[in-house]
Amino acid sequence: MTQMKKAIRIHFIGIGGIGVSALARYFLSEGHKISGSDASRSEITDELKKEGIKILIGHKAANIFKSIDLIIHSAAVNKNNPEIGGAEKLGIPLQSYSQALGELTKQHKTIAVAGTCGKSTTTAMLSLVFAKAGLDPTVIIGTKLKEFGEKNFRKGKSDYLIIEADEHFKSFLDYSPFAAIITNIDRDHLDFYKNLNNLKKSFLDFIGNICSGGVLVVNKDDKNLFGLKNKIQKIAKKNKLKIIWYGKEEKLKNILKIPGKHNVSNATAVLEMAKAVGVKEKVILRALSEYRGAWRRMEYRGNLKSQISNLKISVYDDYAHHPSKIKAALAGFREKYPKSRIICVFQPHQLQRLKYLFKEFSESFNDADDLILLDVYKVKGRDESPSKINSQKLAEAIKRKKNSSEVLYLKSAGWRENNLKKEIENIIRNSRHSHTFADSYHVIVMMGAGDIYKLTDKLIK
Repeated sequence: MTQMKKAIRIHFIGIGGIGVSALARYFLSEGHKISGSDASRSEITDELKKEGIKILIGHKAANIFKSIDLIIHSAAVNKNNPEIGGAEKLGIPLQSYSQALGELTKQHKTIAVAGTCGKSTTTAMLSLVFAKAGLDPTVIIGTKLKEFGEKNFRKGKSDYLIIEADEHFKSFLDYSPFAAIITNIDRDHLDFYKNLNNLKKSFLDFIGNICSGGVLVVNKDDKNLFGLKNKIQKIAKKNKLKIIWYGKEEKLKNILKIPGKHNVSNATAVLEMAKAVGVKEKVILRALSEYRGAWRRMEYRGNLKSQISNLKISVYDDYAHHPSKIKAALAGFREKYPKSRIICVFQPHQLQRLKYLFKEFSESFNDADDLILLDVYKVKGRDESPSKINSQKLAEAIKRKKNSSEVLYLKSAGWRENNLKKEIENIIRNSRHSHTFADSYHVIVMMGAGDIYKLTDKLIK
């Protein structure tokens, strides 16, 4: 795809995805005519429809017309999708999300944020710092920000483009940034990569794609990254990259409004990248001190009205779906609420992830006083095979490790908000730990990358 100077018609398959919807908004802002389809209606598809995008629910060959100039599809869309077949019959050019975004990275001064965990928060922080510094970036991000009008896209007038660089399916290898941040490397997407070494190699290839003379900001506190130090330096020398190794800055802990050591680390990466492009430190610190968080990242959603008297229950929503993310998020909540009861309601995301990281998941909830496990959110096209691993097995494994009865598996039949609310209240009433809490303040963390947020919406209404 070359840079588009005249308006064309672009159709997005899987437009309800958090990344694809941001890209659709970009092309809409450029004056192109946009349509898109998704398997089901969602909050995002409703928003896009209000913004003037034609939304089609359900994937059908009939959705594809000769008048469409380009089709961009989500990585989750497989070759058997009827709209892909319709496009091929009509000879309409097809691109994946990462291929289309990759073309944009070549047309802008792109900063890509990569890493197994922390991409969205780091991208959000960096974007707001650049905006505060007057650098006016365009931003494509995998979450929604209040500062962007509750959207995952910001239209800027400068040459800067700030993006998340997702490692799944090696998508980030389609990007050609002039600078990049890598927050960490951890075992994930093992249904694709098979092992950690293959994942590490992919990150090294990503570093090799940074433009000659560019900047790499990389986390020295992450053992998997720091273990690649010699290889990273070799690539950097060959491509004349400036490497900045960062660690946690304690001064940032004192100014951040969001809790957690992982967020101090994310903010430190932003500090180093912004300084590398010439932003004054006082501007960076002021912007970081004003950051209040992003959609589904330790996001306060409201209170649960309980029948238990004198009890305040605050409900938070968090996207964590990998063991490292879960540990970091719950540690952040424990830091924020050291004397409160933390009840985590977790929906595992993707059977394959649960299978490959089962042991790690079973050790991830130590900072939660109570845990309710919902059934696994199955990803269409990737979770078709039957599996002996499920949420009930995970609950049993965690019970053995915690030696605790405060772990509950709530099967799909119990997903109704009233049932979940009753289970939460039963846990609070019956727990043998109730007397250990200093006050009547409780915190519920609704956690997962699937559709658990819909249940959160119902709980707080």
